[in-house]
Amino acid sequence: RLDEILWGGVVQDGIPPLRDPKMVSANEANYLEEDNVVFGFYVNGVAKAYPRRILAWHEFVVDQFADRRVAGVYCTLCGTVIAYDMHHEGDYHDLGTSGFLYRSNKLMYDVATQSLWNTIDGAPVLGPLAGKGIELDVYSVVTTTWGEWKTIHPETMVLSLETGYDRDYREGAAYQDYFATDALMFPVPLSSDKLQNKDEVFIIRSEKFQEDPVAISRKYLTSKGLLQTRISGSNVVVISTENGAFRAYESGDVSFRSFKRGKLKDAEDNEWMISEEAIYTSDGKKLNRLPGHMIYWFAWYNRYPGTRLIHE
Repeated sequence: RLDEILWGGVVQDGIPPLRDPKMVSANEANYLEEDNVVFGFYVNGVAKAYPRRILAWHEFVVDQFADRRVAGVYCTLCGTVIAYDMHHEGDYHDLGTSGFLYRSNKLMYDVATQSLWNTIDGAPVLGPLAGKGIELDVYSVVTTTWGEWKTIHPETMVLSLETGYDRDYREGAAYQDYFATDALMFPVPLSSDKLQNKDEVFIIRSEKFQEDPVAISRKYLTSKGLLQTRISGSNVVVISTENGAFRAYESGDVSFRSFKRGKLKDAEDNEWMISEEAIYTSDGKKLNRLPGHMIYWFAWYNRYPGTRLIHE
Protein backbone atom coordinates (compact mmCIF):
# COMPACT_ATOMS: atom_id res chain seq x y z
CA ARG A 1 0.00 0.00 0.00
CA LEU A 2 1.65 3.19 -1.21
CA ASP A 3 -0.30 5.28 1.28
CA GLU A 4 1.42 3.45 4.16
CA ILE A 5 4.96 4.21 2.99
CA LEU A 6 6.40 6.95 5.19
CA TRP A 7 9.65 8.86 5.12
CA GLY A 8 11.70 8.12 8.21
CA GLY A 9 13.39 11.51 8.29
CA VAL A 10 16.76 10.51 6.79
CA VAL A 11 18.03 10.32 3.22
CA GLN A 12 19.13 7.10 1.52
CA ASP A 13 21.86 5.53 3.71
CA GLY A 14 21.62 8.65 5.89
CA ILE A 15 22.01 6.24 8.78
CA PRO A 16 25.42 5.10 7.55
CA PRO A 17 25.74 1.36 6.89
CA LEU A 18 28.92 -0.48 7.79
CA ARG A 19 30.31 -2.09 4.65
CA ASP A 20 33.24 -4.47 5.16
CA PRO A 21 33.83 -3.03 8.63
CA LYS A 22 37.01 -3.51 10.62
CA MET A 23 36.81 -6.64 12.77
CA VAL A 24 38.98 -7.71 15.70
CA SER A 25 39.48 -10.98 17.55
CA ALA A 26 37.65 -11.77 20.77
CA ASN A 27 40.83 -11.12 22.77
CA GLU A 28 41.18 -7.68 21.21
CA ALA A 29 37.60 -6.59 21.95
CA ASN A 30 38.47 -5.04 25.31
CA TYR A 31 35.68 -2.49 25.02
CA LEU A 32 32.96 -5.13 25.45
CA GLU A 33 31.52 -6.22 28.79
CA GLU A 34 30.38 -9.80 29.33
CA ASP A 35 26.70 -8.82 29.48
CA ASN A 36 26.72 -6.59 26.39
CA VAL A 37 24.19 -7.71 23.78
CA VAL A 38 25.56 -9.01 20.49
CA PHE A 39 24.03 -10.41 17.33
CA GLY A 40 25.88 -13.60 16.49
CA PHE A 41 26.21 -14.76 12.87
CA TYR A 42 27.57 -18.15 11.86
CA VAL A 43 27.74 -18.56 8.08
CA ASN A 44 29.90 -20.98 6.07
CA GLY A 45 31.79 -21.98 9.20
CA VAL A 46 32.65 -18.37 10.05
CA ALA A 47 31.55 -16.82 13.37
CA LYS A 48 31.16 -13.06 13.74
CA ALA A 49 29.55 -10.88 16.39
CA TYR A 50 27.98 -7.47 15.91
CA PRO A 51 27.38 -5.64 19.21
CA ARG A 52 24.03 -3.93 19.50
CA ARG A 53 25.71 -0.84 20.96
CA ILE A 54 27.45 -0.28 17.61
CA LEU A 55 24.97 -1.68 15.12
CA ALA A 56 22.08 0.37 16.49
CA TRP A 57 23.80 3.50 15.17
CA HIS A 58 24.19 2.04 11.67
CA GLU A 59 21.28 -0.40 11.25
CA PHE A 60 22.97 -2.18 8.35
CA VAL A 61 26.17 -4.16 7.96
CA VAL A 62 27.55 -5.88 4.88
CA ASP A 63 30.23 -8.48 5.50
CA GLN A 64 31.96 -11.40 3.84
CA PHE A 65 31.56 -15.00 5.06
CA ALA A 66 33.84 -17.15 2.92
CA ASP A 67 32.31 -16.91 -0.57
CA ARG A 68 29.01 -15.39 0.58
CA ARG A 69 28.27 -11.71 1.00
CA VAL A 70 25.76 -11.19 3.79
CA ALA A 71 23.67 -8.19 4.80
CA GLY A 72 22.82 -7.85 8.47
CA VAL A 73 19.71 -5.66 8.47
CA TYR A 74 18.87 -4.09 11.82
CA CYS A 75 15.47 -2.43 12.07
CA THR A 76 15.73 -0.72 15.45
CA LEU A 77 12.07 0.34 15.28
CA CYS A 78 10.85 -3.25 14.99
CA GLY A 79 13.58 -4.85 17.09
CA THR A 80 14.99 -7.30 14.59
CA VAL A 81 18.28 -8.21 12.97
CA ILE A 82 17.90 -10.44 9.92
CA ALA A 83 20.85 -11.86 7.98
CA TYR A 84 20.28 -12.05 4.23
CA ASP A 85 22.38 -13.65 1.52
CA MET A 86 22.80 -10.87 -1.03
CA HIS A 87 23.14 -13.37 -3.87
CA HIS A 88 20.00 -14.74 -5.52
CA GLU A 89 20.06 -17.15 -8.47
CA GLY A 90 23.35 -15.80 -9.76
CA ASP A 91 22.53 -12.12 -9.25
CA TYR A 92 24.10 -9.95 -6.57
CA HIS A 93 21.86 -7.33 -4.95
CA ASP A 94 23.79 -4.49 -3.34
CA LEU A 95 21.40 -3.40 -0.60
CA GLY A 96 21.14 -0.42 1.70
CA THR A 97 18.74 1.61 3.84
CA SER A 98 16.23 3.57 1.76
CA GLY A 99 15.09 6.04 4.42
CA PHE A 100 11.48 4.93 3.95
CA LEU A 101 9.32 2.90 6.32
CA TYR A 102 6.36 0.59 5.93
CA ARG A 103 4.33 -0.09 9.06
CA SER A 104 7.22 1.14 11.19
CA ASN A 105 9.58 -1.29 9.46
CA LYS A 106 12.49 -0.04 7.39
CA LEU A 107 12.47 -0.55 3.64
CA MET A 108 15.73 -1.51 1.97
CA TYR A 109 16.76 -0.52 -1.55
CA ASP A 110 19.11 -2.04 -4.11
CA VAL A 111 21.70 0.13 -5.83
CA ALA A 112 21.15 -1.20 -9.37
CA THR A 113 17.40 -0.62 -9.75
CA GLN A 114 16.44 1.51 -6.72
CA SER A 115 13.62 -0.94 -5.98
CA LEU A 116 12.31 -0.91 -2.42
CA TRP A 117 12.57 -4.16 -0.45
CA ASN A 118 10.53 -5.44 2.49
CA THR A 119 12.91 -6.06 5.38
CA ILE A 120 10.95 -8.88 7.00
CA ASP A 121 10.63 -10.94 3.82
CA GLY A 122 13.84 -9.96 2.03
CA ALA A 123 11.88 -9.32 -1.16
CA PRO A 124 11.42 -6.31 -3.46
CA VAL A 125 7.95 -4.79 -3.17
CA LEU A 126 8.12 -1.63 -5.26
CA GLY A 127 10.08 -0.82 -8.40
CA PRO A 128 11.55 -2.78 -11.33
CA LEU A 129 12.29 -5.92 -9.27
CA ALA A 130 8.86 -6.19 -7.63
CA GLY A 131 6.87 -9.23 -8.65
CA LYS A 132 9.92 -11.04 -10.07
CA GLY A 133 9.78 -13.84 -7.48
CA ILE A 134 12.95 -12.71 -5.72
CA GLU A 135 13.28 -13.67 -2.05
CA LEU A 136 16.69 -13.72 -0.42
CA ASP A 137 17.91 -16.69 1.61
CA VAL A 138 18.07 -16.12 5.36
CA TYR A 139 20.71 -17.12 7.89
CA SER A 140 20.19 -17.49 11.63
CA VAL A 141 20.93 -14.63 13.99
CA VAL A 142 21.51 -15.40 17.67
CA THR A 143 20.76 -12.53 20.04
CA THR A 144 22.82 -13.20 23.14
CA THR A 145 25.47 -11.79 25.46
CA TRP A 146 29.05 -11.23 24.43
CA GLY A 147 30.19 -13.54 27.22
CA GLU A 148 28.05 -16.43 26.01
CA TRP A 149 28.88 -15.97 22.32
CA LYS A 150 32.66 -15.84 22.79
CA THR A 151 32.55 -18.87 25.10
CA ILE A 152 30.83 -20.90 22.40
CA HIS A 153 32.93 -19.34 19.63
CA PRO A 154 36.37 -18.35 20.98
CA GLU A 155 37.51 -17.92 17.37
CA THR A 156 34.84 -15.32 16.65
CA MET A 157 35.60 -11.97 15.10
CA VAL A 158 33.75 -8.93 16.40
CA LEU A 159 33.15 -5.36 15.24
CA SER A 160 35.89 -2.92 16.11
CA LEU A 161 35.06 0.42 17.69
CA GLU A 162 36.99 1.96 14.80
CA THR A 163 34.03 2.30 12.46
CA GLY A 164 35.08 5.55 10.82
CA TYR A 165 32.20 7.37 12.52
CA ASP A 166 31.94 9.42 15.70
CA ARG A 167 29.10 7.96 17.74
CA ASP A 168 28.33 7.26 21.40
CA TYR A 169 28.92 3.51 21.31
CA ARG A 170 28.24 2.91 24.99
CA GLU A 171 25.84 0.09 25.82
CA GLY A 172 22.26 1.38 25.72
CA ALA A 173 23.10 4.84 24.38
CA ALA A 174 21.39 4.44 21.00
CA TYR A 175 17.58 4.69 20.89
CA GLN A 176 17.40 4.58 24.69
CA ASP A 177 14.17 6.62 24.81
CA TYR A 178 12.48 4.42 22.20
CA PHE A 179 13.55 1.18 23.84
CA ALA A 180 12.46 2.42 27.28
CA THR A 181 8.72 2.45 26.55
CA ASP A 182 6.12 0.47 24.64
CA ALA A 183 5.20 3.48 22.50
CA LEU A 184 5.83 3.43 18.75
CA MET A 185 7.51 6.22 16.79
CA PHE A 186 5.42 5.73 13.63
CA PRO A 187 1.80 4.60 13.15
CA VAL A 188 0.78 1.04 12.26
CA PRO A 189 -2.70 -0.04 11.11
CA LEU A 190 -3.02 -3.19 13.23
CA SER A 191 -2.72 -3.90 16.94
CA SER A 192 -3.02 -6.99 19.12
CA ASP A 193 -3.54 -7.16 22.87
CA LYS A 194 -2.05 -10.64 23.15
CA LEU A 195 1.35 -9.10 23.87
CA GLN A 196 2.78 -5.62 24.35
CA ASN A 197 3.96 -3.86 21.18
CA LYS A 198 7.65 -4.36 21.93
CA ASP A 199 7.48 -7.78 23.53
CA GLU A 200 10.01 -9.89 21.65
CA VAL A 201 9.03 -12.99 19.74
CA PHE A 202 11.20 -15.61 18.06
CA ILE A 203 10.53 -16.39 14.41
CA ILE A 204 11.52 -19.67 12.73
CA ARG A 205 12.11 -19.21 9.02
CA SER A 206 11.48 -22.81 8.00
CA GLU A 207 10.47 -23.72 4.46
CA LYS A 208 6.97 -22.43 3.67
CA PHE A 209 6.81 -20.58 7.01
CA GLN A 210 4.72 -17.87 5.32
CA GLU A 211 1.92 -20.40 4.85
CA ASP A 212 1.83 -21.06 8.59
CA PRO A 213 3.61 -18.18 10.34
CA VAL A 214 4.45 -18.80 13.99
CA ALA A 215 5.73 -16.40 16.65
CA ILE A 216 7.06 -17.65 20.00
CA SER A 217 7.15 -15.33 23.00
CA ARG A 218 10.67 -14.73 24.26
CA LYS A 219 9.53 -14.85 27.88
CA TYR A 220 7.70 -18.12 27.34
CA LEU A 221 10.56 -19.78 25.50
CA THR A 222 13.17 -18.65 28.00
CA SER A 223 11.11 -20.06 30.88
CA LYS A 224 10.58 -23.41 29.10
CA GLY A 225 14.07 -23.89 27.68
CA LEU A 226 12.73 -26.36 25.11
CA LEU A 227 9.80 -26.26 22.72
CA GLN A 228 8.59 -28.61 19.99
CA THR A 229 5.98 -27.54 17.49
CA ARG A 230 4.97 -27.87 13.85
CA ILE A 231 5.24 -25.25 11.13
CA SER A 232 3.51 -25.91 7.81
CA GLY A 233 3.53 -29.66 8.45
CA SER A 234 7.16 -29.92 9.57
CA ASN A 235 8.32 -30.75 13.10
CA VAL A 236 10.75 -28.30 14.70
CA VAL A 237 12.48 -27.99 18.06
CA VAL A 238 13.69 -24.76 19.67
CA ILE A 239 16.19 -24.59 22.51
CA SER A 240 16.93 -21.62 24.74
CA THR A 241 19.92 -20.82 26.91
CA GLU A 242 19.50 -19.00 30.21
CA ASN A 243 20.47 -15.77 28.45
CA GLY A 244 17.64 -16.19 25.96
CA ALA A 245 19.72 -17.27 22.98
CA PHE A 246 17.40 -19.30 20.78
CA ARG A 247 18.26 -21.89 18.14
CA ALA A 248 15.77 -23.83 16.03
CA TYR A 249 16.31 -27.20 14.34
CA GLU A 250 14.38 -29.73 12.35
CA SER A 251 13.13 -32.45 14.70
CA GLY A 252 11.79 -35.02 12.22
CA ASP A 253 10.27 -37.96 14.06
CA VAL A 254 12.37 -37.41 17.21
CA SER A 255 10.59 -36.44 20.41
CA PHE A 256 12.77 -34.32 22.67
CA ARG A 257 12.39 -34.38 26.42
CA SER A 258 14.68 -31.77 27.99
CA PHE A 259 17.39 -29.18 27.48
CA LYS A 260 19.20 -28.51 30.74
CA ARG A 261 22.69 -27.20 31.47
CA GLY A 262 23.51 -27.34 27.79
CA LYS A 263 22.46 -30.98 27.35
CA LEU A 264 19.67 -31.87 24.91
CA LYS A 265 17.99 -35.24 25.44
CA ASP A 266 15.26 -37.01 23.54
CA ALA A 267 12.45 -39.19 24.91
CA GLU A 268 14.71 -42.26 24.78
CA ASP A 269 17.36 -40.49 26.86
CA ASN A 270 19.78 -40.12 23.96
CA GLU A 271 21.97 -37.04 24.22
CA TRP A 272 22.26 -34.74 21.22
CA MET A 273 25.28 -32.55 20.61
CA ILE A 274 24.58 -28.97 19.57
CA SER A 275 26.27 -26.89 16.91
CA GLU A 276 25.32 -23.80 14.94
CA GLU A 277 24.64 -25.96 11.89
CA ALA A 278 22.89 -29.02 13.33
CA ILE A 279 22.16 -31.22 16.32
CA TYR A 280 23.53 -34.76 16.16
CA THR A 281 24.12 -37.95 18.12
CA SER A 282 27.27 -39.99 18.54
CA ASP A 283 25.84 -42.73 16.32
CA GLY A 284 25.41 -40.44 13.32
CA LYS A 285 21.87 -39.08 13.53
CA LYS A 286 21.68 -35.44 12.42
CA LEU A 287 18.99 -32.75 12.30
CA ASN A 288 19.70 -29.49 10.52
CA ARG A 289 19.47 -25.93 11.83
CA LEU A 290 16.62 -23.69 10.75
CA PRO A 291 17.04 -19.93 10.30
CA GLY A 292 15.53 -17.79 13.03
CA HIS A 293 15.56 -14.29 14.49
CA MET A 294 13.92 -12.03 17.06
CA ILE A 295 11.39 -9.27 16.31
CA TYR A 296 8.95 -7.06 18.20
CA TRP A 297 5.43 -8.46 18.34
CA PHE A 298 3.79 -5.41 16.73
CA ALA A 299 6.05 -5.62 13.67
CA TRP A 300 5.49 -9.31 13.07
CA TYR A 301 1.74 -9.00 13.66
CA ASN A 302 1.49 -6.15 11.16
CA ARG A 303 3.19 -8.30 8.53
CA TYR A 304 1.44 -11.57 9.40
CA PRO A 305 -1.78 -10.81 11.31
CA GLY A 306 -2.88 -14.43 10.96
CA THR A 307 0.21 -15.68 12.78
CA ARG A 308 -0.01 -18.33 15.48
CA LEU A 309 1.37 -17.04 18.77
CA ILE A 310 2.87 -19.41 21.30
CA HIS A 311 3.05 -17.56 24.60
CA GLU A 312 1.45 -19.56 27.40
